[in-house]
Amino acid sequence: MKQYLRLKPFKAISFDLDDTLYDNMPHIMKAESELSLFMQDNFTAPANWGISQWRLLKSDVIVEHAELAHDTSAARYEVLRQGLLKWGYCEVEATRGAQLGMECFNFNRSNFKVTDEVLELLKKLAQHFPLVGITNGNVNSSRIGLENALDFVVHPGHGVRMKPYSDLFDLSCQHLDIAPSELLHVGDHAISDVLGARKAGCQSIWLNLHTEENKQAKSILPHIEIKQLQDILRLIEYR
Repeated sequence: MKQYLRLKPFKAISFDLDDTLYDNMPHIMKAESELSLFMQDNFTAPANWGISQWRLLKSDVIVEHAELAHDTSAARYEVLRQGLLKWGYCEVEATRGAQLGMECFNFNRSNFKVTDEVLELLKKLAQHFPLVGITNGNVNSSRIGLENALDFVVHPGHGVRMKPYSDLFDLSCQHLDIAPSELLHVGDHAISDVLGARKAGCQSIWLNLHTEENKQAKSILPHIEIKQLQDILRLIEYR
C-alpha cells in the first residue's frame, strides 16, 4: 500500500465493478462472441461479417449519436438495429432483431459470479461502511452475486454521463446523503476512477493490479494505491 495524500475520515465506500471486483475481459469477450454467433445464426448476414465489423459500426454510430457514448446498452442496441438495416431487414424486423440480440448479450454479459473471497471482503467492510457500486458498464449486479453486498449500483445513461465525469459520483453522494469528500472510491482505472473521483471531490484508492506507473493521471494522484483488494480492510480504522 502506498499513500500519496492524507486520507480523511469517510462515511461510505464506492467500488468500480468491471476489472475491480472481478476480471471483466473474459466475460465481455464471451458475451460479444455469443452475440455475434446469435446474429449469424438467426439472420442472413453478409459474408465475412463478424465482431470486427460490429465494432467498426459501433464507432460510426457513436460519431453520429454522441449521446450514446454514455449509455453502453442503448449504443449496442442501436448498433444491432443499424446492422440489421444494413443487412436489408425492414425497420420492424431490425427493431425486433436488435431486442433479441440484446437479450442474448445481456444474458451472457452477466453469466458469472463474483468470487467468494470478494464477497467476504465486502461483507466485512459493510459492517463498518455503506458500500455502493459506481460503474460505467451494464453488468447486472444482482445476477453476479452483488445484490446483498452493495446498497445500490449506479450506471450511466439517460442523461447521466460516464466516469470521469462527476455525474455518477454526485448521484451516489446524493443517495447516501453525504458530502463528496466523505465518499472513498475504489477502482482500477487511473482516469475513470482516480481522476473522476478526485475531480468530483471524493477520495480515491487506485487498485493497481498490473503494477503500472500512474502515467495517465500524473496531474492528479490517488490518496492511496493498493495491489490487492484485501488491503482495503486496513482502512476500517478510519471509521
